[in-house]
Amino acid sequence: MNQSSKTMNVMVTGGGGYVGSCLIPKLLAAGHDVTVLDLFIYGMEVFNGVGEHPNLHCIKGDIRDPKAVAKAVENADAVIHLACISNDPSFELNPDLGKSINFDCFRPLVRAAKDAGARRFIYASSSSVYGIKSTENVTEDLLLEPLTDYSKFKAMCEEVLDQEREPGFVTLTLRPATVCGYAPRLRLDLTVNILTNHAINNNKITVFGGEQKRPNINVEDMTDLYVECLQYPDEVIDGKVFNAGYENHTVSQIAEMVRSNVGESVDIITTPTDDNRSYHVSSAKMQRELGFTPRHSIDDAVSSLTKAFAAGKVPNAMDDARYYNVKLMQDIHLQ
Repeated sequence: MNQSSKTMNVMVTGGGGYVGSCLIPKLLAAGHDVTVLDLFIYGMEVFNGVGEHPNLHCIKGDIRDPKAVAKAVENADAVIHLACISNDPSFELNPDLGKSINFDCFRPLVRAAKDAGARRFIYASSSSVYGIKSTENVTEDLLLEPLTDYSKFKAMCEEVLDQEREPGFVTLTLRPATVCGYAPRLRLDLTVNILTNHAINNNKITVFGGEQKRPNINVEDMTDLYVECLQYPDEVIDGKVFNAGYENHTVSQIAEMVRSNVGESVDIITTPTDDNRSYHVSSAKMQRELGFTPRHSIDDAVSSLTKAFAAGKVPNAMDDARYYNVKLMQDIHLQ
């Protein structure tokens, strides 16, 4: 940690999820005091190795519960808001639940943070807010045309955050590409991770279409960015929006990367698809204005997953609901 770094009290919503399980150890290593507000539906073991850290405070609670939120934001200098029903299939499982978590409680959360004296609010939006674009490079100034309720509410929260911004309350919106790679609470329902899992466990990958470009960012880079966003001067980030991606590869190219990591015997089967969404998200603004350049490739993500499988860190990968958001939500009847 460099000497100019400020340590602060950081509250992270959804810190027990995929990104959070990788982020929390980094925040603690940077010297921050960290409070996590989460339902912990994936268990507390996602913080394996730092669960007993003296600067980690876990509040098992719902972001829709004003009392839990008030307790979590008490003394917070900054909030990183990750909690949501993540991705379209999970959202469509119960649209009312999705709206209640992804949108209805957002303004109350922002206001609670402000009232508690938080000076910085970092929001995890999504690159899906752009919808389908024919332009070669999708940049932050393009019109938002969300296609699904999940992405529509992500876009609406961006508006709310902008409305709540005021002097002394710095707001930042990040629009992550699809996250990939190993994290203690692993998701195996995301493109790179799905293909790697199937290559390892079935020796076969099915590619639907294949020529569609998909923007990705390694979970290591995504979490490094959140840590950095606590340190940038106010004027660099206040009221700003940044795409957070790295590589835009076609699904076929990703499949080839997986095969080269896992083994040449892996069979790649290409089949037609109706879903020909293809987009190239530009993260040039992030690199230009924040000086943040991702350092971990999709290839690194596949490698991290392959090593985790080999080390026995991903038992019952094809069947265990904890790796699949939709399956787990169904199993626990999340309301």
